[in-house]
Amino acid sequence: MDMTTERKDGVLAASIGGRIDGTNSADFEQAIRTAVQDDDRAVIVDLEQLSYISSAGLRAVLLTAKYLSNQGAKFALCSLTGPIREVFEVSGFDKIIAIHGSRADALADVTG
Repeated sequence: MDMTTERKDGVLAASIGGRIDGTNSADFEQAIRTAVQDDDRAVIVDLEQLSYISSAGLRAVLLTAKYLSNQGAKFALCSLTGPIREVFEVSGFDKIIAIHGSRADALADVTG
């Protein structure tokens, strides 16, 4: 798993590449929590470069969403490729986590 972050106007955007599975799902969760600052009011996770996510990865995404909600920050995913989007749809996670086609759409949602 690779992660890069950028921050603008209280919104943290994290781009994730590679895989999120049982071997690194805790690392994903910790990396996001470490990157979030007290004044961040929203987090966008861009999954355009993600090639695989397991059930452990889905759990880590859900736990991250709950953590951010408890911190009072909005959370959204964006730019999921077809196979990754399908995993979120089949699992029903697309009903409980905001998913957007592009980073711009996600940014508009979390700041609007």
